[in-house]
Amino acid sequence: MKPPTRTLFVAATTIALLAGAAGAYAASSAPARGQAPSGAEPTAYSWNLTPTGTTERFRGLAPVSSRVAWVSGTNGTVLRTTDGGATWSDVSPEGLGTETLQFRDIEAFDARRAVILSIGEGEDSRILVTDDGGASWTETFRNTDPAAFYDCMAFSSPQRGLAMSDPVDGRFRLVETADGGHTWSLVDPAGMPDALPGEFAFAASGTCLATGPGNRTYLASGGVDPARLFTSTDRGHTWTVADTPVAGGGAAGIFSVAFRDARRGVLIGGDYTDPTKSVDNAAWTADGGATWSKPTSNPGGYRSGSDWVLGTRATVLAVGPTGSDVSTDGGRSWAPFDTGSFDSVECTNDGACWASGEQGRVATLTR
Repeated sequence: MKPPTRTLFVAATTIALLAGAAGAYAASSAPARGQAPSGAEPTAYSWNLTPTGTTERFRGLAPVSSRVAWVSGTNGTVLRTTDGGATWSDVSPEGLGTETLQFRDIEAFDARRAVILSIGEGEDSRILVTDDGGASWTETFRNTDPAAFYDCMAFSSPQRGLAMSDPVDGRFRLVETADGGHTWSLVDPAGMPDALPGEFAFAASGTCLATGPGNRTYLASGGVDPARLFTSTDRGHTWTVADTPVAGGGAAGIFSVAFRDARRGVLIGGDYTDPTKSVDNAAWTADGGATWSKPTSNPGGYRSGSDWVLGTRATVLAVGPTGSDVSTDGGRSWAPFDTGSFDSVECTNDGACWASGEQGRVATLTR
């Protein structure tokens, strides 16, 4: 049976959106550039909000460059920009019965090609593909197993990708594509270690599943204490699993995994029911995940998304409903630089970083 926390997580985020995301989830403006929140060291990082013209919540984020980015979210909404966020086009699927779905993950390869994943139990978990910039979409996968709940996707190339479900018959389930998401097939579960009772993944930012160099893939879990990280070196066909320093529980665990290269990686998470708690909510590795260490200072609360700033030596970003944090030493220490709400963050090969979240918030990083 699917853990009740999964349903509660979907319901809680929907209620927060309808309620205007009050309290800790309320959007707030970023501090002026060069000014950090009280108690933090000064930083040159800040977010520059872009006008999306909507209040949908965008947990799905797929920037391609400093100019091109896609977001996906509630009520079947997908937006695309090709001018760095100055304007956004609504490229949501039409006529496919997706108007009430939550597109929690999106992967994009350029201004024309993208893949979106809707989350939920049974047939609410679907995958759609566009090859014409969102002018038309094709459904290429629909889950028919009532026990499955798909959370995240990850692509190692424009052709090869994986999508993952919470455990079915005691193991995390994967489907794979070798043609850019146009067809999908079930990965043999024999290579997946058993899940623990109550273990699952969080569909919070599309980064509970991530690819790394070569054929590496990482799957992050929660629901159990401590939270665990699954690692594959053959594109998701066989896996090993290890405990991490990140605390887990019914609403807690690892929400995001990001690797800079084969050795350097970070884990980000927390407890989404206690968004300001900053204890055991991050970890870092410098040996490919053979060992994980706690940072000397943690992100400032529950964080759902993370990514490395390309073009820097060791800078990582983490975002969540109560703010954003930056590490300049590969996750060994963190400092806050913004108090606004975001769910997802992703950086591109040309050095741009984007963030997205509730109330239509999408921003680019200024540094």
